[in-house]
Amino acid sequence: MDRKDPVSLSQREQQRLRVVMEEEAGRWPAEQGAEVLGLSVRQVWRLKAGYREKGAAAFMHGNRGRASPGRIGEAIRSRVIELAAGPYAGCNDHHLAELLAQREGIVLSRKSVERIRRGAGLGSARLRRPPLHRQRRERMPQAGMLLQVDGSPHHWFGPDQPRCTLLAAIDDATGEVVAALFREQEDAQGYFLLLKQVLKIKGIPLDLYHDRHSIFQVNAKTPWTLEEELQGRQEPTQFGRALAELGITAIAAHSPQAKGRVERLWGTLQDRLVQELRLAGVTDIKGGNRFLREYFKRFNARFAEAAAEPGLAYRPLGSGLDLDRILSFRYQRVVALDNTVRLDGRLIQVPPGPKRRSYATARVWVHEFLDGALGVWYQDRWLTRTSGRGAVTLRARKRERALSPRPEKPHPLPLKELEQTPKAVEQKASPHPWRRYNPQYLKPRPLTESLSR
Repeated sequence: MDRKDPVSLSQREQQRLRVVMEEEAGRWPAEQGAEVLGLSVRQVWRLKAGYREKGAAAFMHGNRGRASPGRIGEAIRSRVIELAAGPYAGCNDHHLAELLAQREGIVLSRKSVERIRRGAGLGSARLRRPPLHRQRRERMPQAGMLLQVDGSPHHWFGPDQPRCTLLAAIDDATGEVVAALFREQEDAQGYFLLLKQVLKIKGIPLDLYHDRHSIFQVNAKTPWTLEEELQGRQEPTQFGRALAELGITAIAAHSPQAKGRVERLWGTLQDRLVQELRLAGVTDIKGGNRFLREYFKRFNARFAEAAAEPGLAYRPLGSGLDLDRILSFRYQRVVALDNTVRLDGRLIQVPPGPKRRSYATARVWVHEFLDGALGVWYQDRWLTRTSGRGAVTLRARKRERALSPRPEKPHPLPLKELEQTPKAVEQKASPHPWRRYNPQYLKPRPLTESLSR
């Protein structure tokens, strides 16, 4: 390089150049220059020799302008850009780096993927907003102490498919998604199924954190019944009653930010799970629920962390615990005189008790199970349990009877003979004055005539 060519130096290199120029002019001794630069005197002499030979270019790093030997090759860069704009379009940088390693065998850091995408003009699919100030709540110290549950309606199977709701339960201590399932909408039956997954997989948690949906608590505007006024309290919801029977404390959040762990989960899943479902070709709820079982194994391995304290706070299920009865919808009914019970247009026949005992006028609980079956509970025992087809559907039977055409009665005479038959003789009017028309009864009579009669 010619000494007259322009040279671009960093701040540190400019400092070294100035000190060396002062020494060359005889204004600074080598010891003072070495002290200022933090170098040895011998190193300062090397810098002066380089300055005499190359000028300011001697202070430039020797690798400047050269490509790094660890630089990502152009073939890999082109492949990443092609995949990011093609099958993996819509994935964020973290997710794309994981998919490239899992599916394509291209192992790159998140920062490298971001640099390649931004260089090609491909931005991230998820916009980041600056975080707002909030007060941090520490995680629970042990797994099973607190579960957060919620539902998220979204186009999980793509923008062309109808919206559905994903219900999930996440452990506050570890961030592990314990259970999840797709439903057409956020309903009590879905939360019963979600809680059943938690009980079978982990056990009974101590607390359950939820929002103020009417599934979990009674609305304050709901009027009280006479029995509730006599008791001094309102009856809980179906799901609230099940939690009380299991000994789970229900905690209602006052804002979405209060249960931020499950709220942040929806942001991650709406970003990642939608892409995973699309790549797997899943387009319906049934296939989505099968996909969730394997997906959350990988998801928890990636995002879950160890609790602060070892051990589990989940309680085991007792041997005598009837989950089907607890996780069901129950309604109080009175047995009719024919020993039947009705529920929403369905008729259940109650069998006789010991010694042909009748249960007429008895107050019983009718349970509707999650699979549609029905059961009658009386004094801590089942009187009968029927399948979904075991109960007679009264509404359907009435509807069929109303829609079915009535059979026409055959006329005794053929149509031709009926036309030739003379008309029936009109029946003579009754001689009673109330049953015949006579103008004399309509005329007002004199008062003397009426009195004489």
